[in-house]
Amino acid sequence: MIVVATSSANSCMYCIVAHGALLRIYSKNPLLGDQITANWHSADLTEREKAIIQFAMRVCRSETIEDEHIAALEKHGLNTEDAWDVGAIAGLFALSNRMAHLTNMRPNEEFYSMGRVKKEK
Repeated sequence: MIVVATSSANSCMYCIVAHGALLRIYSKNPLLGDQITANWHSADLTEREKAIIQFAMRVCRSETIEDEHIAALEKHGLNTEDAWDVGAIAGLFALSNRMAHLTNMRPNEEFYSMGRVKKEK
């Protein structure tokens, strides 16, 4: 969820498609990845998930993190360690997105349909 949102902000096609596939599979929601990619504000997310993404986007955009931003997470049961984890994911994928751009990485075709269609047994 964090990776898809921040990768969308960074226009990283590889990460949007590859991690969107994982999000569809693990969330068991074939629409969620596309919703987050298009506009996470209107995606079918809980208020807690929206708070997490909002915090991650501040890190993604290299905005100052103030006590009020941690407090916004705390309202949803998260703590400073959780904030660190969210920030670490956003920061790591900021680098990953840029490296994918540098190398012109393209997603495998299989990623596009993963989690969208049921696998034949």
